[in-house]
Formats: sequence, structure tokens, C-alpha cells
Amino acid sequence: MTGVDEILNYQRNPDEDYYALLGCDEHSTVEQITAEYKVLALQHHPDKNDGDKDAEAKFQQLKEAKETLCEPSKRALYDKWRQSGVAMGYKQWLSMKDHVQQSMHWSKPNTKDRMLEGESGHSSGPSSLGPSVAAARRASEGGAALWGRWGPGNQEPPSEVISKFRNYEI
Repeated sequence: MTGVDEILNYQRNPDEDYYALLGCDEHSTVEQITAEYKVLALQHHPDKNDGDKDAEAKFQQLKEAKETLCEPSKRALYDKWRQSGVAMGYKQWLSMKDHVQQSMHWSKPNTKDRMLEGESGHSSGPSSLGPSVAAARRASEGGAALWGRWGPGNQEPPSEVISKFRNYEI
């Protein structure tokens, strides 16, 4: 499977849900998490399950979950990963968090409804919600008077259709 396929077909592993692993939830206190850990750790401790590799692996997972959820900074990072919805495992995300920053620059209002008339007879799109002064809006919002070669004073401004096309309204 390629890297893109792994991202597109990613399914969260139940072993990565530390809260469920310990039988807790997001609102559990450190004391509650520690108490749950102690009960489960006794069941899966390698000394009590001599030679059982599954019990040993489960014990290691429980230990890692407790260490992550009982330290406030690690718990904050874990909660951030859980809420982010990224298509990668926690350990992979943790190793990449210093190199990759989350950004909202792709988040923009939907501009396809600009040409639709609202009930009041004016545009119902995001441009109707923004500042009324055209110069205060972005160029894609129809704010900048960037006419290209028709700059102010050179010739007539472009037609309304050309302006809408340049501002991604059509």
C-alpha cells in the first residue's frame, strides 16, 4: 500500500484510544486514571502471566496510556491529536508535530453562492457578510480595484462579468 493509500484508507486502531484502553473518558481525573490502570495492570502484569506475550504487550500499552494521560502536557497533545481528525496514528503524529504545523489557510468561505439573490434582493454569499467598504475586502471578495492593464485612469474599467470572473465569483 502506498503512502497516499495509507492516508486515504486510514482506520484508527482501537489500541491508540488510551481512554478506552484504561476504561476512562476525557473527563477522568488523574486519580481515576491511575486507579483504573492499577486494576488492569495487575491483570496483565508479566509476572502474573508468565510467558504470555499478549499479556505483556497489553501491559506495555496500559503503561504507555497511563504515562500519557497522567502528565498534563502529554495529555494535552494526545487530546489535540484525537480532536484533529488527522489520518495518522498518534505516535506518527507526535513524531511529526514539530515539523508540520496545522494551518487554516485553505479554509475560506464558499464563494459559489455569490450570484444567487437572497430574500432581500441582494447577494446572499459571504461578500454580503463582510465589510461594506470595497477596499477593505480581499481581491477574491471583489474588494481590490485591480484592473490589470485597465488601471485607474487608463481606460474604462472592465465589465461586471470580467470583474466577477477575476474575483472568482463565476
